[in-house]
Amino acid sequence: MALDPTRTAVVVVDMQNGFCHPDGSLFSPASDAAVEAVTTLVSLAREEGARVVYTRDVHPPEQFDDAHYYDEFERWGEHVVEGTWDAELLGDLDVRDDDLVVEKHTYDAFYQTQLDGWLDAHGVDDLLICGTLANVCVLHTAGSAGLRDYRPILVTDALGYIEDAHKEYAVEHADWLFGETTTLDDVEFE
Repeated sequence: MALDPTRTAVVVVDMQNGFCHPDGSLFSPASDAAVEAVTTLVSLAREEGARVVYTRDVHPPEQFDDAHYYDEFERWGEHVVEGTWDAELLGDLDVRDDDLVVEKHTYDAFYQTQLDGWLDAHGVDDLLICGTLANVCVLHTAGSAGLRDYRPILVTDALGYIEDAHKEYAVEHADWLFGETTTLDDVEFE
């Protein structure tokens, strides 16, 4: 899979303390295990001149107080609350000043954020998507990207998940419906 680095961005979804650190509120061992592959992908992309985007799932404490239906705290418990250690990106990530850090409040990194406009302004068409959770924020972000005419490519060995079946579902669904999948070893830039 050869990509034009000038038209490509790596989108690192929610690699935060709350999901990837053993002390996090919604820790998943597979998310922690994905850190090495994610950092390798980011390094490769940087070497080739591709852009890097990090997303942070962040919830103001009162976000769901008047929710009619959508209430992540009811579903998952309180997690990645604004201003907490839980909501911070992992310290192992190489976040730089020219990277975009998107703060999102839902599963979809495009919903009410600057992501679409930033990608468009930088001429990005292809997205190498990695991070966590495969069947939640990664899948919803990739689907939203596809609907906006980006080419979402899930990097399957750089995904965190809770259960193997969740990852398998996300990868199969993305590949079948709106995107593509690849492995880290198959990512190439031209």
